[in-house]
Amino acid sequence: MREILGRRRRLSLRRAGRSAVLTAALTYATEWQWPVLPGVGLRPGIGRVRECGCPDPECVVPGAHPFDPGLLAATTDARMVRWWWTNRPEAPVVLATGGRAPCAVSLPAVAGARALAAFDRAGVRLGPVVATPTRWSLLVAPYSLEVLGELLHRQDWVPSSLRFHGEGGYAVLPPSPTGAGRVRWERAPRPAGAVAGRGGRPGSGRRVDGLARPWLPDVATVVDVLVEQSANTGTPGGDGSKLAY
Repeated sequence: MREILGRRRRLSLRRAGRSAVLTAALTYATEWQWPVLPGVGLRPGIGRVRECGCPDPECVVPGAHPFDPGLLAATTDARMVRWWWTNRPEAPVVLATGGRAPCAVSLPAVAGARALAAFDRAGVRLGPVVATPTRWSLLVAPYSLEVLGELLHRQDWVPSSLRFHGEGGYAVLPPSPTGAGRVRWERAPRPAGAVAGRGGRPGSGRRVDGLARPWLPDVATVVDVLVEQSANTGTPGGDGSKLAY
């Protein structure tokens, strides 16, 4: 009897998780106007270790990347989103970054926890922060490659483990299931409005077609604090780069 009840409970939880992924995908696409598409997902398997659904047996981001459809298929169309996740209810939700959609700056999870503490100490307000067991992604306002290039050029150095997800890139959003574990919000999205950025500057939150998007900070604000944090925690005598991340 216990075994039967356990199976029913696990089935109920899986169904609830599938419903939550579809609901989240619709929110991103229709309410926030973030273009999304389903990630490749994981192959069916036994236990917690499951392989990526793509052909690469050594995939470094199992389940958590576009494959079929490709990244260019990302959309905000509710009918397409509903069709995708009705047919593939456990597919991760992939955000196509750049353009009018959020971009992201990601770093290793351990460094991410230190970085968030540094933002709090500096009184710098963050936007949404996406967490997986291995990496955290700080969502930022859209930026162009030219803007990012100028920003990085102004820095004396930049932590080598930072990754920038801009035009042509992607980020996986909660509550996506992936090979590394379920994706979650470390800092939940907050409504757009009177949220000030560093130095009292207004943030990038705005309303689109009457719908409130979450507030997003400028990429320059985020990078400045990350570089400063890395410099303060860097240790001499290592690889000579002073990169703490």
